[in-house]
Amino acid sequence: MRTSSTRGSTRGRATHGRAAGGTTTPGAGRRRRTALAATALAACATLLAGCADGDGGSGTGGGDEQITLRIGTFGSFGYDNEKGAKLYAEYEKLHPNIKIVESNVADGQKYWDTLKLRLSRNSGLADIQAIEVGYIAEATGPTMGPKWVDLSKTGGADTSAYLDWKVKQATTADGRVIGLGTDIGPMAICYNKDLFAKAKLPTEREKVAQLWAGDWAKFVATGKTYQKAAPAGTTFHDSAGGLFNAVLSSQPQQYADDKGELDWENSPGVKKAWDLAVDAARSGITAKLRQFDEKGTWNAGFKNSRFATVACPSWMTGIIKDQAGPANQGKWDIAAPPVAGNWGGSFLAVPKAGKHAEEAAKLAAWLTAPEQHAKVFGVNGNIPSTKDTLASAAVQDAKIPYFGDTPVGKIYSAAAAGITPAPVSRHDGQVKTFITDNGILDIEQRGTAPDQAWNNVKKLIEDKIDQ
Repeated sequence: MRTSSTRGSTRGRATHGRAAGGTTTPGAGRRRRTALAATALAACATLLAGCADGDGGSGTGGGDEQITLRIGTFGSFGYDNEKGAKLYAEYEKLHPNIKIVESNVADGQKYWDTLKLRLSRNSGLADIQAIEVGYIAEATGPTMGPKWVDLSKTGGADTSAYLDWKVKQATTADGRVIGLGTDIGPMAICYNKDLFAKAKLPTEREKVAQLWAGDWAKFVATGKTYQKAAPAGTTFHDSAGGLFNAVLSSQPQQYADDKGELDWENSPGVKKAWDLAVDAARSGITAKLRQFDEKGTWNAGFKNSRFATVACPSWMTGIIKDQAGPANQGKWDIAAPPVAGNWGGSFLAVPKAGKHAEEAAKLAAWLTAPEQHAKVFGVNGNIPSTKDTLASAAVQDAKIPYFGDTPVGKIYSAAAAGITPAPVSRHDGQVKTFITDNGILDIEQRGTAPDQAWNNVKKLIEDKIDQ
């Protein structure tokens, strides 16, 4: 998922980034039986929908005790009963005493800021909280790490089933696994075939990939070519900030040095991504949109075909399907990226302060098990972080109806094979937001000089991040 981006994360996938959608998607289930519980629910209708369940009980969920498990997410995780894989309804059928309620928000940074505050107070938390990879180093650190349930010992998850580097990212210094991997974010480029044809660019995915093979600078150059013959009211790319995230996702050094310490100013990866994003912003090849914005302007850009390409970690395919809508089915295709990279990917974690921690751990383990990973991928395109599922025919041969005959599974599994995870610092998520939303977006939307925008970002990081 999703970044935000952040799947996207953030994409970027919102981000990947993953993160997207911007809707609250409650799980199917029974209504509360008492007026008191209903009042409690109303009081909890906040960003993370995080109030502890008011049903009482010991928290084991045994017997006929009716309990509600709340899950806080961002972006597009693909579990819900409306547009997702209907996993909540399946779990409730298997466990008649369980009701699942998901609260999903678009802005991954606001989600994380609120989650940190509630963790510090040990209150107002959902039973399960999603964590984007950009924040996992902070979540496993000495301050937050002790606040999570060790999922290698509770809930029954088989941690050996996940990619080794994914487990390592969610492991504390003392060996506790605080998060179970949902997805990873191998990169591709999603493009609108109709707009490419009108701009006299090739539309076959292999030929499209050749336009920028091996070099993100070729991608920007293609954008300039597109713009010369662009259909009225369209641009080549959605967002310079999204391009920054995509380029950086392919770099061996990102925000952290080899020791996992923040070193963004000296990072060649940050410099490369910044220069290309600034070039794109100042060349007029982007729609000047902020990915995952709360007003829904970026989402509407898919529906209205305002841009021809979007950096597309695997989780972004679910966002395109949801936001471009039925009218644009079959118009989008997927091509290989200039350079392999990983943008986004998330985890499910269980706060110790939750009232039903044991049952929540069981649900988290079930949602992230290989069988469920395959179901989510089949509907939403989120590439699994479990080894066997990633190698299975269910993924390798998969197609997503929205994208027609595109070999989605082969494209993203090939991209996943090229991933070499970069070191992550506990401040990556915040720095990413400052660079994209307070640096590049200012250049893109307000014409701020790049040097001034860089200095503004530097001052924000110095003021806001305690290193």
